[in-house]
Amino acid sequence: MDKKSFTQHISRQYNEDLEHIITRVMTMGGLVEQQLEAALDALVDGDQAKGEQVVTSDYRINAMEVELDEACTNVLARRQPTASDLRLIVAVIKTITDLERIGDEAERVGRMALHLLEEDRRRSPMAEIAALGEQVKGMVRGALDVFARMDAEQAVRVAQEDIKADAQYDSIIRHLVKDLENHPKSVPPVLDIVWATRSLERIGDRSRNICEYVVYFVRGKDVRHTSFEQMAEEATGDRH
Repeated sequence: MDKKSFTQHISRQYNEDLEHIITRVMTMGGLVEQQLEAALDALVDGDQAKGEQVVTSDYRINAMEVELDEACTNVLARRQPTASDLRLIVAVIKTITDLERIGDEAERVGRMALHLLEEDRRRSPMAEIAALGEQVKGMVRGALDVFARMDAEQAVRVAQEDIKADAQYDSIIRHLVKDLENHPKSVPPVLDIVWATRSLERIGDRSRNICEYVVYFVRGKDVRHTSFEQMAEEATGDRH
């Protein structure tokens, strides 16, 4: 669905207000992607500067959430939108909340990375953790892309990537639990890695949420807490 399909109103200012909100959401998404990239560099490669950057830059994402929340509130108050415009505003409010939380999870990954020594990384399944990081990075990028295009069918495909992320997470946790059993004195660094890995898994969940909001906007159906099959049926309108 092209952006113009929800910005054709008699009031040019109304069109501009909605276009500005969508543009700012994408800018916020870009900041979130940068934070996640830096957090992964800190965790996997031991880049301390990137870890500190993530920890000290989270305020920018928080500020954008506040700005966008206020812009949406103003549209609700002044325009009293109905139908698809109302769904758009609801989808934006929910999306910026999840983007802010992805930023929080990235900040947590960066903070945990600052605690780790190089020997902690060598003993950990960093190749698997890096693969999970790439998986959720792709999900964030995909979620932002389907939001920009309001593509419900592609949103389902991106959301389904969460199955792979969950499987990767489970595999990493099994490895870390075994490491704790073999090296009980390594509890603090292993727990830092567990929490960082958990944050990566949560980023996948948040990306799936954004995809669900796209389906809600396009089809007017709330697909939260449904199966991927149900989500696909609602996204395509193909129900038997």
